[in-house]
Amino acid sequence: MRTPAALLTVALAAAPAFAADAPWPQFRGPQSSGVAADDPRLPDRWSATENVVWKATIPGTGWSSPVVWGDHVFLTTAVSEGAVPAKARVFTAAEVAKTPPRQRWVVVDIDVKTGRIRWQRDVGEAMPSQPLHMKNSFASETPVTDGTRVYAYFNNAGLFAFDFKGRPVWSRPMPAPRMRSGWGAAASPVLHEGRIYLVSDNEDASYLLALDAKTGKEIWKVDRDKGSSWVTPLVWTHASRTEIVTIGAKKVRSYDLMGTPLWEMSGISTLSIPTPVAADGVLYLNSGYRNDTQRPVYAVRPGASGDISLKPGETANAYVAWANPTLASYNPSALIYRDTYYTLYDTAFLAANEAKSGKEIYAKQRISADSTGFTASPWAYNGKVFTLSEDGDTFVIQAGPDFKVVGRNALDEMALATPAVAHGSLFIRTASRLYRIGRTK
Repeated sequence: MRTPAALLTVALAAAPAFAADAPWPQFRGPQSSGVAADDPRLPDRWSATENVVWKATIPGTGWSSPVVWGDHVFLTTAVSEGAVPAKARVFTAAEVAKTPPRQRWVVVDIDVKTGRIRWQRDVGEAMPSQPLHMKNSFASETPVTDGTRVYAYFNNAGLFAFDFKGRPVWSRPMPAPRMRSGWGAAASPVLHEGRIYLVSDNEDASYLLALDAKTGKEIWKVDRDKGSSWVTPLVWTHASRTEIVTIGAKKVRSYDLMGTPLWEMSGISTLSIPTPVAADGVLYLNSGYRNDTQRPVYAVRPGASGDISLKPGETANAYVAWANPTLASYNPSALIYRDTYYTLYDTAFLAANEAKSGKEIYAKQRISADSTGFTASPWAYNGKVFTLSEDGDTFVIQAGPDFKVVGRNALDEMALATPAVAHGSLFIRTASRLYRIGRTK
């Protein structure tokens, strides 16, 4: 018999957007889509003082996203002896080579109504064996929750489960694998019907792991091609089956719920970060390392098996509905909203294509001439698309065939984490704070 949490997971997976007061349980919310249900309470205008329900000071540094269930907001952070960046700034290459200070990894629970820290739990402390990419942190993996427990993963510490009162349930300490160029990790765990799925693509021994959410015990483990990737997997439920879609260092691979490979695809860029997304029964794959000439987006139909890679010169086949060799983004995941596929580029541009056909609606349009860049993934509600810059500015863009920026909301603090949407509010994490943004008047 399925648990209530499992039934809710299935219900959310079947819906194009979630109910106004439904939870936001994982990276990019239900379906990992970034799409919230229309709700007149949701804000489209704010600042560091306007429409701020509360703001909480968060110890340490972390670019994991907040997740929300009931009156709990969970996030992770890494507390160190180093300085915390306070405002937007231009990153420098010299930061990559810095020796990281000793870190203390922490899970934090914040009260939705008041913004007060309800509890925080240390899960480990150590000197990291590797440095980080200048846009990464030692707490970039977003936690996931099923309404009973919260599960937090740190590449340098392991996977930890707590109940909603902050009591430890189980833990799985894990050694930190080496990542490409010492850039650190970022892939988050996902949860489906009582199982946690975790992808660790690294330079030592890559794998896909399935764990029992109640006990933390291993159900199965599948070896993968060696090589680093930063992609959070997608549990894709469609009419014929549920599958786990992963983008690795060399190929896209999909597995069934027992870890058996279903299909694979080559032809991705040499470095992948964006999470896959599905809408209306179609899977969208986005792999866009900016230094590659091949930065493809693929739209994949359900039911694939075997190798579905496109042959040279092809843009479609039996399972690939359409492909675009240069559409993909580098850091932000794609957004499918109202039948439109939106691509947000790190360089402050937005493009729109028809989701079903891939046909261009509008080519790259400049969002802002004075932004340092975009790392957080876009989200949407109430007929608007939202993009959060590294400067902490959220640009409000009207959805539809005509590109138009209709608002700019500044928090004046560095922001790389993707926000959460719940309780008629927006939860935005900056370098040192978590904001609950809502219509206060």
